[in-house]
Amino acid sequence: MTLANSQSLENSHILFTLKSFLIWVFTLTVCMIVIGFPVFVLVVSVSAVAAFALNEIMPFSSILFVSTFVIGVHAFGIMFAAAWLTAKGIHPQEVEFLRWLNGKENPLHTSVYASCPLTCELSE
Repeated sequence: MTLANSQSLENSHILFTLKSFLIWVFTLTVCMIVIGFPVFVLVVSVSAVAAFALNEIMPFSSILFVSTFVIGVHAFGIMFAAAWLTAKGIHPQEVEFLRWLNGKENPLHTSVYASCPLTCELSE
């Protein structure tokens, strides 16, 4: 019985860590797409210049090489950051500004509807 309980706890810890890692990957990817748009424009312009410069050396594969390198660096950076945050024990559920991951609304903002004075006090 003790052996079965310990294996269950190990499996749940591994699954919790994997879930945390995958949520961090998703969150960092979304942040890179949404918030990092100015950085994205800079990276695209630098990679276009690099592809143009490499076109003289390897004419057929310069664009493929540069785009694979840029996408690989971004993917590796996101995976490394997610692994680092997970290894440090920082879980996305514990971060205050990631409240949207848990489906909780922002308590500072309450919605006020125009029809509320007419319908809020009605009971069914």
